[in-house]
Amino acid sequence: MEITSFVLQGRDNSLVYGDYSTYHSQLSKRLLSSRKKLGIATRNRGKYHKAEAITSERIAENREYIHLLLLTSERAWAQAMSIKAAHAKIRTKGISGRTKSHVISRLSRAANTAQNLVNALSETAVSGASTHDILEAKAYHALIAGALQFEKHAWELCLQSYAVSRVIYTALTTAGKGDIYKDLLVDTIDPSLRFAAYQLKTPRTIPIPTIAHKAFPDSNTVLVEQVNEVDPGALSGESDAKTSLGNPEKAPETITWRSREVRIEDAQIALAWASVNASKQSLAENLAKVKARSPREAAAAYDDILTTTLDAVDATQKAINELREEGVAQSDPRMQSLQITRTAVNFEMTSWRIGRNRVLMGESDGAVEEHGRSKAIKKAEAEGKEGDESGPTELPIARKLAKLKQRVALYDGTLQNIESIKNLPGVAADQALSDKLAAFSSYFAALKALAIARSHAIIGNVANALALIQHAFDRCQFATKQLSTAATATANETAAGSPLNIEVSPEAVQRLLDLVQGELRRHQAIVHVDNLRKEELAKSTTAPAPLVERLHQYPAGGVDLANVVEFPPKKAFIPVKPIFLDVAWNYISYPGKAPAAAQASPAAATAAAKASEPAQPQKRGWFGFGR
Repeated sequence: MEITSFVLQGRDNSLVYGDYSTYHSQLSKRLLSSRKKLGIATRNRGKYHKAEAITSERIAENREYIHLLLLTSERAWAQAMSIKAAHAKIRTKGISGRTKSHVISRLSRAANTAQNLVNALSETAVSGASTHDILEAKAYHALIAGALQFEKHAWELCLQSYAVSRVIYTALTTAGKGDIYKDLLVDTIDPSLRFAAYQLKTPRTIPIPTIAHKAFPDSNTVLVEQVNEVDPGALSGESDAKTSLGNPEKAPETITWRSREVRIEDAQIALAWASVNASKQSLAENLAKVKARSPREAAAAYDDILTTTLDAVDATQKAINELREEGVAQSDPRMQSLQITRTAVNFEMTSWRIGRNRVLMGESDGAVEEHGRSKAIKKAEAEGKEGDESGPTELPIARKLAKLKQRVALYDGTLQNIESIKNLPGVAADQALSDKLAAFSSYFAALKALAIARSHAIIGNVANALALIQHAFDRCQFATKQLSTAATATANETAAGSPLNIEVSPEAVQRLLDLVQGELRRHQAIVHVDNLRKEELAKSTTAPAPLVERLHQYPAGGVDLANVVEFPPKKAFIPVKPIFLDVAWNYISYPGKAPAAAQASPAAATAAAKASEPAQPQKRGWFGFGR
């Protein structure tokens, strides 16, 4: 029957583009359409007849009666929510008086209609409903009843109703479509459960699944049997380990950060941290199973732990915001513990982000140059096939530069992540951690400079490449000095086989230092040979111009006084201003032409030409007619 999906789809489609008032008006139209389908709609100007009760027999005849009950309940609920939303914009202290009574009345109507649906479906012999359908109807009724008790401030009944709804939806999540109920659990049920438990003075350290299991009415044997039929582990807590952030029974109570152990003040943080620990173990097992895998495949294995660490960060920030809203001072022990927890979970998340980047960098964090041969040739060699010897074995220059550009982007992201760690609370005061972070930053900065130097070497800028490699060498030396022997044990554990993270071993820094030192010597030789080649090329050309013609150049090699001017001078073109040529034109005589002085003036020549022409007859009168 898909009761929950029918309700959630209607809410989502309406609330995306409008508010509860829009949803209420749309439900009225859908109700009229449903009544017309069933033939029970009141005609225009017709006499009103009281609607008959919807029984199991009617539901068995036509499933549209289920939609009719759901739409009726949803319309009353939407009207109550629209009234609350309208008064929330005006008043900040909540609603009271007749408005509150109206809201409670609408929610009572919605809860009664949902209860009628449960009663009609419970007669399974007549209605033909399955256990799954009955549980969905009961969960929906508990959800509406919880909202009603929430407005009445009946916190025990509210907690019990939301507990029933949560346990049923958790059971349905493991049995079928989990994505449908997950948002409902996270956005609506869990916050309401937490608030009702807070009103009942329940500590924050108790997880929400535990609160729901304690508040669930075990005396309702029919409901217990139906839940166990769908999912036997829903009431025992086994299903929560699959659907929520972690198993509440195995959630840690403390968290350790830099030899400081603090109590976890919120149950959601404990569940998230337990999930992080489980993701660490699964990541190590996943990477240990398959050794030969591409960097992209290895990086994909980090997605789970990145998600769980982000959930832990969000849960910690949410707990801090809640305490601030309650007016808890910054010096309070709970706030201090949460600040340390915040630093720990943020450091963990950033560490695994850096580890994923290091996997994508390649072997030895990208220090080894791996773009010598194309993938097609490597694949053919791995399969035992002979490649085309006539074809190129090197990648094009553009492809090499593109790979180096991607690698530099990874180094930039890693350096930004390290800088974000330095801004976390308590990191600046920890001198040992600050020294380690400075060493890690210098290590990745050296790798970045090395990658950029290789790109300059590819395009022929060997002088720039040498300068960048010298910078990389300096950064490596600084990283070697900064890494203390105390960090060697942790780094060796990382290098032994555990997944890569922010920790860089001194051995890795030393390998990079040796590699960069070799590249430095090699490029010094290349630059020296290039300079010799340029000098030989300059000597092989013609003799240099005299000093008088090179006054605009600084004589870096000294002044050759034996080549000040050219003597004896040779014939050469002399630049002359154009005005001199114009004046000299009047005094130049060319063979076959008369001198310019012997020629008549232009005015006299013009007058003689006009005199030699025959006279034109003079026109007379209009248009040449007349005398």
